[in-house]
Amino acid sequence: MTLTRRELLLAALTTSLLPPDRAAARSLGVALVTADTQSQLVVVSLATGRVLRRLATPRDPRAVETIGDQALVAHTAIGQLSLVDREARAITPIEGHMEQPRYMAAHPAGDLAFVTDSGLGTLLVVDLHARRTVGRVDVGGPARHLGIDPTGRTVWTSLGGKAERIAVVDIADPRRPRLVRMVRPPFLAHDVVFAPSGQWVWVTSGTERRIAIYRPSGRLVATLAADLAPQHVAFGRRVAYVTSGDSGTLRVHRLPNGHLLASHTIPLGSYNVSSRSGTVVAPSLSDGTLVIADLSGRVTRTVDVARNAHDACLLP
Repeated sequence: MTLTRRELLLAALTTSLLPPDRAAARSLGVALVTADTQSQLVVVSLATGRVLRRLATPRDPRAVETIGDQALVAHTAIGQLSLVDREARAITPIEGHMEQPRYMAAHPAGDLAFVTDSGLGTLLVVDLHARRTVGRVDVGGPARHLGIDPTGRTVWTSLGGKAERIAVVDIADPRRPRLVRMVRPPFLAHDVVFAPSGQWVWVTSGTERRIAIYRPSGRLVATLAADLAPQHVAFGRRVAYVTSGDSGTLRVHRLPNGHLLASHTIPLGSYNVSSRSGTVVAPSLSDGTLVIADLSGRVTRTVDVARNAHDACLLP
């Protein structure tokens, strides 16, 4: 069948008037979800909520983080890191000595990643091209959650899930990190995340309904009320998303003052949270679901992905 010029113009106009969510669907990308008890990485379409495939991994894939257009997976129980390719179809090991790798953060340049190792009490530096560790520094405790300054000058890491101290590491020379000082939060700390501006560091509690906001200098400037600890933080455009897995909530705060904008109900056990390009995801360790939410924090899909869904990240 041949379309007339008028029909072609009408079709083009109709496409241009598609709702933003449908027009953007093809560019939303995928979520990678760790199914730690099943030794799988589950690939979920953000546009449709469909499970696209399940990638077999080494045992205990616990944490996953986007590093450029790839992803890094921490297998804490077996002391291993794996790199997932940009198509999320192949997984290769990272060489180097490690004991209990926990969480990762990408260097702004994109070719290096920083990894906490709770067993060794170190911050590791991983070269993604060489696929091996190229540096490390002792941080004085069981390093866990970490945040990196967007300019690539500093890493903060909590020394435990209920940490009395936060280690501040200078990464001006990223392959030769240096421990420079400790920060003592007003509670036992859990998650540590830099805001996109780099002017604020959000620190959540591992035991209390509180969040502390710091300057990168280490000066405490504010504390916020929160739901049940522990909480985790991700950032969007001018907002912070805070999850409480024990309360089953996703709270949205305005930046930079932390004013609470909204609170949404999500499955219990949804601890970790990630945000990228207008999408927020939170996997549930309790019931194996993945929540997909929009910029406002409103849940648009809840997807069954595994027996337990520990962590998730977003790939373009």
